[in-house]
Amino acid sequence: MIAIVDYGMGNLRSAQKGLEKVGHEAHITDDPALINQADAVVLPGVGAYKDCYEGLRQRGLIPVVQAAAHSGRPFLGICVGLQLLFEESEEGPCHEGLGIFKGRVVRFPNASTTGLKVPHMGWNGLIQTSDRPCPLLSETGPSPYAYFVHSYYAQPEDDTIVLAACEYGVKFPAIVGRDNVFAVQFHPEKSQTDGLSILHAFGKLIQG
Repeated sequence: MIAIVDYGMGNLRSAQKGLEKVGHEAHITDDPALINQADAVVLPGVGAYKDCYEGLRQRGLIPVVQAAAHSGRPFLGICVGLQLLFEESEEGPCHEGLGIFKGRVVRFPNASTTGLKVPHMGWNGLIQTSDRPCPLLSETGPSPYAYFVHSYYAQPEDDTIVLAACEYGVKFPAIVGRDNVFAVQFHPEKSQTDGLSILHAFGKLIQG
């Protein structure tokens, strides 16, 4: 069973439906016991970074999520769920994160600099950046596309955790991962065939 962490924010039901569509049992829960017992954990996220962090804190889920990330069980962050895994975000105002990965979250440059509107919204291609194969991309085609909606992106201290990148005025991490923890800046549940392939590949990590 995959636990989708419910902290009052995020694309909970759509993430659940995406996982179920590819054959993985998924439950939305804020029960620490269920999260601790799950075979895998998903941390979704939509909205402001601070609101998402405070939603976790108010439900007493920060240590639960941190423990899940360090448990060795497959763990997937989605959108703001990726950003929360870093140490801090400069989003309105600077706010601490979960500290699973070293680094911070920053805003895209203004359109006056890049000519591109913020937020980054729509389809974009994923570029594999590491010599290490990305398990989440094991079932996609050679040039996968994904759907993004975000104004901020992660700047990891350790570039080796970046498994795939994307270009939008700047090059930014689209997928990060280390050991059992993976996270995607895009919304796989909204990314049609490639997105469903990514969710299916994540669920397969439960079997090793």
